[in-house]
Amino acid sequence: MSIYTEQDAKAILEKVVKLSKADECTATLDGRVDGNIRYALNQVSTSGIVSDAELGVQVAFGKRVGTATINEFDDASLEKVVRRAEELAKLAPENPEFVPAIGKQTYAPSKTWFEKTATIKPEYRAQVAADSIGPSKAAKCVAAGFFADSDRFSAIANSNGNFAYQKSTNLDFTCTVRTDDGTGSGWVARNLADVGQFNAQDEIKVAVDKATKSKDAKALEPGKYTVILEPAASSGLISFMMFGFDARQADEGRSFLSKKGGGNKVGEKLYDERVTLYADPADPVAGVLPWDDEGLPRERTPIITKGKVEYLQYSRYWAKLKEKKAIGQPGNLIMVGGDKSTMDLVKSTKKGILVTRTWYIRMVDPQTVLLTGLTRDGTFYIENGEIKYPIKNFRFNESPVIMLNNIEEIGKPVRVGDDESPFVMMIPPLKIRDFTFTSLSDAV
Repeated sequence: MSIYTEQDAKAILEKVVKLSKADECTATLDGRVDGNIRYALNQVSTSGIVSDAELGVQVAFGKRVGTATINEFDDASLEKVVRRAEELAKLAPENPEFVPAIGKQTYAPSKTWFEKTATIKPEYRAQVAADSIGPSKAAKCVAAGFFADSDRFSAIANSNGNFAYQKSTNLDFTCTVRTDDGTGSGWVARNLADVGQFNAQDEIKVAVDKATKSKDAKALEPGKYTVILEPAASSGLISFMMFGFDARQADEGRSFLSKKGGGNKVGEKLYDERVTLYADPADPVAGVLPWDDEGLPRERTPIITKGKVEYLQYSRYWAKLKEKKAIGQPGNLIMVGGDKSTMDLVKSTKKGILVTRTWYIRMVDPQTVLLTGLTRDGTFYIENGEIKYPIKNFRFNESPVIMLNNIEEIGKPVRVGDDESPFVMMIPPLKIRDFTFTSLSDAV
């Protein structure tokens, strides 16, 4: 069994905490049932279900810390993992930045679990594959995709009396569709907690349409262009930017939010006044667990408000040092937008480029958050409000800080998931002026 009830999870964690002879003990118990189906070349290649649960134990003797994990939960195994953590703690050097386990907390509820997602069957996954492969074959295209769904629980407890338990669900769908001659490529992805909001037949139409329309792409000179970035195209850049919102990095001069001579830029206006981002664990579409990895409660937190930086993330150690309040690290990122779709932004564009997706994003300069990466799977030239023709992909060199100062229009936010991002994100399509493309890419 991998999904424990709150009562059963609490019993295991309380037993672990009582077994410990250390000065303090923190235990976490996580379980999941993951289903998936993968297909390529218009054929299903793999499918399966993975079920697992893991117990993590962290103990401290003074400032000496040890951790151990196990996935067996009989009494002998529970004692074994506690003793192993204690042995490691006694061998460890003192941690000069040690912070004691948190006290008892109160966590506001958030909606993260949906029964329909938790009860997905193999037949449903097979239908998702069929709904992707059928339209692709009909359009003389080839589909390759992955659908995964998860039913999970998380529980935490410590020797200071803190305890929390919550269930969550998630699904990820991604599909790349290529024309049979390999010259056109389209892509679509969805990340949701509620499978009731997902329809594979609707999603695959987007990828097939972009694949067929991206054939025979023309080369366009690199340079600065007005671009319309679909949510999946801009989310990776914005996610990278958020790594700079760490108070310690900023205070120590290692972030774009560092001030010359010391300090940070909280309170300064660094973005277009239309840029507002916040975190909210209770968001109805992008809800996340109401606590972070340290057990700190997550709160609705303004990050950027009308272009002004309002937030830096303080670890418990750095917060104590700087006499600041430590709050839970955000699990989601929500950007305020309007009600326009991507195609509405296209219609209002005299000349520009539509970017479906950015990928292989890497940091060039953390002091300016200059990033480099590539467009992929459907890049198109826009003229007089219409998509005129497909163009070859570009490499870009751009900073999301500059990007968010060059906004022309903001569309309606949608939920975006990214394996490389620690956030569930609600990001709108963005129309950006002077986006920098540095070279062409032959990849489709």
